[in-house]
Amino acid sequence: MSRRPSSHSGALEQHFFARDVTVVARDLIGMLLCRRNRRGLTVGRIAETEAYLAQGDSASHSFNGINRKNASMFGPPGRAYIYTIHARQCFNIVTELTGVASAVLIRAVEPMHGIRLMEQRRSTCIKRDLCRGPARLCEAFDTGGDFDGWDLTRQCRLWVATDSAGDDFRISNSPRIGVTSAKDARLRFFLTGNKFVSGPKALNR
Repeated sequence: MSRRPSSHSGALEQHFFARDVTVVARDLIGMLLCRRNRRGLTVGRIAETEAYLAQGDSASHSFNGINRKNASMFGPPGRAYIYTIHARQCFNIVTELTGVASAVLIRAVEPMHGIRLMEQRRSTCIKRDLCRGPARLCEAFDTGGDFDGWDLTRQCRLWVATDSAGDDFRISNSPRIGVTSAKDARLRFFLTGNKFVSGPKALNR
């Protein structure tokens, strides 16, 4: 059975995200992250994700319950959860059912369209460094805190789409990067051998 819900190019629907977070994190690999504003359209293939569980995951922002900053994690599936760390943003997608509070961190994408706009936002022409890592990704796609709670299934401003090319990808997994607890959980998924994946080379094989 195909890991994609359909073969057409369009915004993923809510039912795609209303599943186990680890399944969603893996199935998002190869999908397209799309952002449109008045300056144009930027698109990138999702190359790296991390799953953060609702239960028993001390590295998850929802581990100690709901608060003002993480409230979007407890919302409906298919919504964005944007958090700030060291004055930079990270983009996550809420999964499972409302109130469950699991999410997928989008760690890296492969730039595909609107690269000149990404370069302007990032002040660099090095394609490999445009979206390699969650903070760089948010900067390249201009996804700030105003997108916290955004409905990604609307195909408006910011959404995730299927890839009409239907390419098959080899996907690997490893422990998550940069967490201070639950370090051994293999909840990071990435395109094997893809040069736009972040993190140490030893983890990307």
